[in-house]
Amino acid sequence: MLQAYAVSDVREAEARLLEETPDGELMRRASRGLADVVAERARQRQVRRVVVLAGPGSNGGDALHAGAVLAGEHDVEVVALAPQLHAGGEEAARSAGVTVHGTDPDGEELPAAVRDLIDAAEVVVDGMLGIGGRPGLSGMMRAAAETVPGTAYVIAVDLPSGADPDGVAAPEHCVVADETVTFGVRKPVHLLPATAPVVGEVTLVDIGLEVGVAPVVERVEHADVAGLWPVPAAGDDKYRRGVLGVIAGSEEFPGAAVLCTTSALEAGVGMVRYLGPERPEGLVLAACPEVVPGRGRIQAMVMGSGVPVTDGETSDRRQIQWFRQALASEVPLVVDAGALQLLGHWQRTGHLRCEAPTLLTPHAGELASLLSELREEEVSREDVEADPVRHARRAARSTGAVVLLKGAVTVIADPDPRVPVRTQADGPHWLATAGSGDVLAGLCGALMAAGVEPRDAGALAALVHGFAAHRANPGGPVRALSVARAVGPAVAALLTG
Repeated sequence: MLQAYAVSDVREAEARLLEETPDGELMRRASRGLADVVAERARQRQVRRVVVLAGPGSNGGDALHAGAVLAGEHDVEVVALAPQLHAGGEEAARSAGVTVHGTDPDGEELPAAVRDLIDAAEVVVDGMLGIGGRPGLSGMMRAAAETVPGTAYVIAVDLPSGADPDGVAAPEHCVVADETVTFGVRKPVHLLPATAPVVGEVTLVDIGLEVGVAPVVERVEHADVAGLWPVPAAGDDKYRRGVLGVIAGSEEFPGAAVLCTTSALEAGVGMVRYLGPERPEGLVLAACPEVVPGRGRIQAMVMGSGVPVTDGETSDRRQIQWFRQALASEVPLVVDAGALQLLGHWQRTGHLRCEAPTLLTPHAGELASLLSELREEEVSREDVEADPVRHARRAARSTGAVVLLKGAVTVIADPDPRVPVRTQADGPHWLATAGSGDVLAGLCGALMAAGVEPRDAGALAALVHGFAAHRANPGGPVRALSVARAVGPAVAALLTG
């Protein structure tokens, strides 16, 4: 499992390690690891030219020392983007024969020779700012970042310069990296939604750092699935494997019921019981003949997918009663789409509160509506998208449920603020398609019916959902039904490695 630690905790751990190691040893470890990564990427791309963008601090020092190591076999040049560079790093680079090009730190335009140098770069090492920097770039640093050509492979040192180290603020002007080489441990910038898109692939270099406190962000990896997925034992029957109730679909959106039930069955649930109007029920049984219509014993419930709610009502009045009964029961719940609207209203008026383990699965617009209802204040979709982690945590605290906020980087927030938030970024952008959320809801429900707690269920479902989308049509567009049908083979591939 990937883990990221608060910047303040990382800085304290680094200070302790500095006291325990010989002078300059940590920078030697970091720069050696960085140089190895840069050399390998240059070899893979069959290029020799490396341009280092160096700032004033330790990140600049790491980049300069790495440049000195690379100089023997690569054409390395440095662009100085601060009045003073790291003294030891600059000395090492110059001693290795590296040319250091100066710039006017107070200017707005790069010297023509420097601009041409960056524009022709094949590999760029971004060592301008580190975790002590503020979000955004200005002046010479911004000019340098904007001059980097799209054809260059950009390797950021610790984080892309200008990105928020805490991963909260979406960067307006920053380096966009293909890869980030970080040291010791990951930081929030590497895993949180606002900044993850500019980080690229993250490569971790071991420098002997131990933080000694809990992480603030986690991410489940493919290697974790085998230890978390509910695999049936020899004596299990369909009831022990989990029976999932599904209240999904409507006369207006019947396909949601098919997608949700198909996904749950592909995920390995023991049995699905379906409650819904006549039209979607017929489609469900035609697509999935193993589904049992009607009520009965269940271990978890998915409700709301494809059920439109207007003024607290649905087109099938029975669904309102089913929702109420489910929310009032002790059965673990996955609450999606239309059921989210009803949950917000009922909780605000004090008529109902989730007592069972519950997972909410909104997208940004649905979360905004839920928060507006719960807190009696206007929250917009744009508000949620600007700070998804904060709003997901607010909803989790207000409802007592785990919140899975869908997006390119999915956020899973626990009601307990001490529990690390989880983020998953496993799917292709093609996955933003109609019905995708219905497939995810079915996956979540199958896992919770098998006894997986909501936080793990949300992270596992998001991972498998994304992995199945990649397998359904690698590199190309996918439809939701193809993703649902790819869930079973995706789970098998993850379990068998």
